[in-house]
This record gives sequence, C-alpha cells and structure tokens, in this order.
Amino acid sequence: MRAHPESDVLVLLYDVARHMRTHADQLARAHGLTRAQWIILVRLERQPNLSQNELAAIAEVAPITVARLVDRLEALGLVKRCTDPKDRRIWRLRLTPAASPVLRDIERCRRKLYDVMTKGMDRTRMRALQSSLRKMKENIGNTRRLGET
Repeated sequence: MRAHPESDVLVLLYDVARHMRTHADQLARAHGLTRAQWIILVRLERQPNLSQNELAAIAEVAPITVARLVDRLEALGLVKRCTDPKDRRIWRLRLTPAASPVLRDIERCRRKLYDVMTKGMDRTRMRALQSSLRKMKENIGNTRRLGET
C-alpha cells in the first residue's frame, strides 16, 4: 500500500524535527544545559528584556516552567532578573556577559547542524523550503488561535 504525499510530508517533518531535537539535546547536555535553556538564551539574545510571561508565551510553555529554567540559568550566572521600572511585579530577563561564550558555542553548533541538514541542497530550494515552512507555521498558528483542529 502506497502512502499519500500529504502523510509523507507530515512524517518527514516529524522525523526531521525529532532528529534535530535529539541532536540539540546531545549538544546542550555536553555543555551542562538543556535544550530548553539554550532556547531561552537564544530568545533573550534576539529579544532582550523579555518578561518571564512574555518568554513563556513565545515558548508556548507554562510561566512556572520558564521560571524554573531561568532559576537554573541565573544560578549559572548566564541570566539576571531585573525589575520592570513600570511594574515591580514583573521580572525582565537579561543576559549576563557570561552568556556570550555560551551563545557563540550555540551558534557554532547550530551552523554545524544546519550544514549537515542542508548538505546537497541549493539556495533556491532552501529559500522555497523556508518560505513554505513559514507559511505552514502561520497556518497552524492561525488555526490554533481560532480553536480549529
């Protein structure tokens, strides 16, 4: 029995994502961190001064989960919590200088993974793939917001 192209795409996307997560988990563990902690560091590099709640919304996890991850990053000296000048109940998250070498290593690992994943693919196809994946993400995001499945 032959699979439908639609299900092949879903299976392939799932498999690629699983392999990426496994690879990222191994790299993060080798540096004494979790993949979730790496993601937080990268998000804060791209969007400094996020609140814990904003970060939780972006990461699509519970605020308590972010709080615990940030607790560990703060204990490692990679992140600091700063009060929001407009609302002292809100913690704004900032990277410390100690996060810079970790972020450089994360970027090096990400480039290596990207190079492995895209070996033999030309730029035109990569741009088309990126565009298609962004559209898929947007479509799924819109469906979730509307409560559809």
